[in-house]
Amino acid sequence: MNLVSIRIITGDVPRLVAFYERATGVRAVWATEDFAELATPRATLAIAGTRTVPLFAPGSARPAENRSVITEFLVDDVDRVHRDLSGFVEDFVTEPTTMPWGNRSLLFRDPDGNLVNFFTPMTPAAVEKFAS
Repeated sequence: MNLVSIRIITGDVPRLVAFYERATGVRAVWATEDFAELATPRATLAIAGTRTVPLFAPGSARPAENRSVITEFLVDDVDRVHRDLSGFVEDFVTEPTTMPWGNRSLLFRDPDGNLVNFFTPMTPAAVEKFAS
């Protein structure tokens, strides 16, 4: 089994897609006005509108209510990314911080309030974990 994507349900697909395109530098591919994907080499971030929810099960997902999931992106230099996002990201939760498990992490919220972590492995064990 392989994790291939994570999907965010939002009330404003164009706004959230534009945010992630700017934050990640990855261009979205639109399938419909209610669904776009930002594909990276390891996984895909899908962004879908509320009109897609009933296709799975009515009421099964609600936008802007996540308080438990963090979407994470591996970046080459988290400190540089932080500088690049300053003035664009409105809600930084933490400045770049080296975590006990060896990653230097930058935590912020997207426009819907979802947590996003951009991180760079720093210790040899963390670098090895994410090699290739």
